[in-house]
Amino acid sequence: MPVSGFLNVNKPTGLTSHDVVARARRSLGIKKIGHAGTLDPLADGVLVLCLGSATRLSEYVMQSSKRYRARVRLGMVTDTYDAEGRILREQAADHITRAEVEQALAYFLGDIEQVPPMYSAIKQGGRKLYEMARAGEEVERQARRVTISSLTISAWQPPELTLDVTCSAGTYVRSLAYDLGERLGVGAYLSGLTRTASGGFTLDQAVPLDVLLGEAARAGWAQYVIAPAVALAGWPAIHLDAAALEHIRQGRAVPAPGVAVGLAFAYGPDGQLRAVVEGQGGLWRPHKVFLDNE
Repeated sequence: MPVSGFLNVNKPTGLTSHDVVARARRSLGIKKIGHAGTLDPLADGVLVLCLGSATRLSEYVMQSSKRYRARVRLGMVTDTYDAEGRILREQAADHITRAEVEQALAYFLGDIEQVPPMYSAIKQGGRKLYEMARAGEEVERQARRVTISSLTISAWQPPELTLDVTCSAGTYVRSLAYDLGERLGVGAYLSGLTRTASGGFTLDQAVPLDVLLGEAARAGWAQYVIAPAVALAGWPAIHLDAAALEHIRQGRAVPAPGVAVGLAFAYGPDGQLRAVVEGQGGLWRPHKVFLDNE
């Protein structure tokens, strides 16, 4: 059966997420590889690669909350909101105290409206924002609702500080750094970023990219593949017998005991993930079905 599962990779700085996918595809000899949640070249840390049929599960991995270690430089603003951009404004920030920063951080906790940076891959009018930014254009961006669950200072070395951030998918930490600087009145940009967790995928369990590629050369990379049942253990799950599984495979609904609402992962008698189902009106209806040859 073809390989299906996830790789928890520690992406180094200097590479795009696409670069990592391309290197893994060449080294592992697997054509069907994708990633769940983009990391900028400036950032390092957890990048989840999806292999085989697990590429169809990437949307569920991307929905998970994220944790970051973010370094913020006070007193400067760049056009990209990070260290790779052109400096637009600079001013003294040595009067800013840790207590003032902590007070400002409280403003960003919970559900907030966040304006994405111009240098982002979000499309507006059919064009990516960063393409417009590189062409010298700036457009008004629509704010998006994100959730920041935790925001604490883990290191204080002014004019730089380090934040530990727990947030919803879709949060731009670069925008958070910029907005913090504006609230403090001195400006700020993101000087470094490490993703420490993406859902249940954590940095302490991530395999460095060079180690993965080295094991690929020695044909030992399969030891790092995480089965969907393990990676998605926090999601609702049901277990189907052979008859119910066949109904789902044929596109038919099966009875759902109790109250079944929303999506769940359906496992067959062999314990393998076989479908994503949706609870409606006392029935589990097939949402996505995985074939044996995927």
